[in-house]
Amino acid sequence: MGGKGCGTVRAIRGLWRWRHNPLRRTTDLVEAWVALAALLLILAAAPLVGSLVASATRHTLQDAVRSQQRTRHEVVATVVKKLDRSPVEVDPDATTARDTRSRVVADWPGPDGTARRGTVLALLENPHRGDHFGVWTDADGRIVARPLDAATATTHAVLAGVGAGVLTAGLLEGGRRFAVWHMVRRRYARLDQAWDKAGPDWGRTGTGS
Repeated sequence: MGGKGCGTVRAIRGLWRWRHNPLRRTTDLVEAWVALAALLLILAAAPLVGSLVASATRHTLQDAVRSQQRTRHEVVATVVKKLDRSPVEVDPDATTARDTRSRVVADWPGPDGTARRGTVLALLENPHRGDHFGVWTDADGRIVARPLDAATATTHAVLAGVGAGVLTAGLLEGGRRFAVWHMVRRRYARLDQAWDKAGPDWGRTGTGS
């Protein structure tokens, strides 16, 4: 975004420079005004879009947080046996990179009190039969990921808002550059046409008299 912003600022400076310059062309002023309009839109639209996206995302994620916290429950599971063929794995939900899980066969209680058994990841580096560890289950007793917490949801919402704002600014700057590119192409096309008309008489005695 730094390069895009600098390009816009340089073009806006041109608006002042070309005001009373006798060499100015209409397109020079138009390009500068386009840059000014793009900057004003970026300053107004990017924060607004970012705020709206962040707010909408936060509400959606907070609803998910409340739903998951109602329907997911932490229970104690018991190791039946470790699956030796499965290596220790990094826990994708862990708070630190050092937290690891081992794949084990375990028992855990379902919502109706019935014992469930299955292969799960235990937050144990070297599990043994009878070891206990916590797991999260849904209303049917199936193993699920831990519920999303409010702080994480807020962080995701902020990141979504920042991304939306940056994307909006990029699109507006891209639109400005496309408009300027189109004007430059038209300018060169007119110059080519003028040169084609003047070319056959260029250098002849009395031309233009």
